[in-house]
Amino acid sequence: MHTGPKAQTTPPTRILLAVTGLTPQVVTETLYALACRGETRWIPHEVHLITTATGAENARLNLLTGEGWFHRLVRDYELPPIAFTAQHIHVLPDADGQPLDDIRTPEQNTLAADFITTTVRRMTQTPDSELHVSMAGGRKTMGYYLGYALSLYGRAQDRLSHVLVSEPYETNRAFYYPTPYDHPIHARQGNQEITVDARNARVELADIPFVRLRDGLPKALLQGDASFSRTVAAARCGVRQPELVIDLEQRTACAGGEPLKLTAQSFALLAWMACRRKRGAEPVRCSVNGYNPEAAREFLATCRLAYGPHSSEYEGFEKSLAKGMDSLWFSPAKTRLHDALVRALGESGAAPYRIRAVGKRRDVRFELTLPPQHIAIAEHACPNLPPRPQPAQKRGLSRPMDMQ
Repeated sequence: MHTGPKAQTTPPTRILLAVTGLTPQVVTETLYALACRGETRWIPHEVHLITTATGAENARLNLLTGEGWFHRLVRDYELPPIAFTAQHIHVLPDADGQPLDDIRTPEQNTLAADFITTTVRRMTQTPDSELHVSMAGGRKTMGYYLGYALSLYGRAQDRLSHVLVSEPYETNRAFYYPTPYDHPIHARQGNQEITVDARNARVELADIPFVRLRDGLPKALLQGDASFSRTVAAARCGVRQPELVIDLEQRTACAGGEPLKLTAQSFALLAWMACRRKRGAEPVRCSVNGYNPEAAREFLATCRLAYGPHSSEYEGFEKSLAKGMDSLWFSPAKTRLHDALVRALGESGAAPYRIRAVGKRRDVRFELTLPPQHIAIAEHACPNLPPRPQPAQKRGLSRPMDMQ
């Protein structure tokens, strides 16, 4: 059967990002290694630099002005058009937002870290893009922050590399890339000055493996600006030991040291589940086939402690659960709680605090599976809950949590 022409897919936007200082050669060296050699060539659509005010002028004059070395490389190797202009050079700002000449103070170091982190985050926001990061240029701290930023925000398709150049070309300011023709340049060999041919230089890329922490970041940090230290702290939440702290009196919850912004419903649901887990109650059943009055009673008891029996929150819950609790109420409430956890902690960071389904399909129940010793909550604040049955108890016995 004729199905018509196949839909054409747009190739991903390839972006080369590098940090540079007073040696803009790293840009052409990296571009040559990616686009001009080997069987698998990676030609970027865009080139971006992060540098200081002095480095930006140095890059503009040497790479872009007139017959700059970037334009020469594109012409020498017949590369397709690549977007790289002065607007693609991103200058580190100082505390007043003015171009920064150099990184010399702790404050300037922090500003550089934040700027680099924000730049990488923005370049990894578009799903159909590939980012190749070169950390060969600039000050060592700039390369470190660039690599760390990619570890925080990098996706499966993104790469990190360092360019390797053979002697005596590596530190030669006259060398920009191996030309496809003879190109003599002067170099130092010991105490002597010699002439070498740029054509004979060897330039290679060393791929640098990195740990991708993106899935552990809260959605808020993936979508908006955040400082380097704030992003690192959030990433640590995803790997540190889970801990849930509930304060019913203040109506606050913290997970892994991170405050949670929860609606009244989400807070009450999390607090109720935390109390059940802490007290050792059996998992709760919420079915589409009937109401669970006992579950509603327990939930409302937690709400009374948190919001008071005459509050609008409690009265709203009491009205919604007048007949009892069923999956039509419980499932959307659980989803909203999980969404709030992911926004605050990221996918992997939220995992320990999710409400999980346990048991067989026809007898599925729900509970917080976080170990009780990792939950901190005032014991007297928890409503009285039915205990988890002992393993020897027969399944045929009635339980307080069963549907009425």
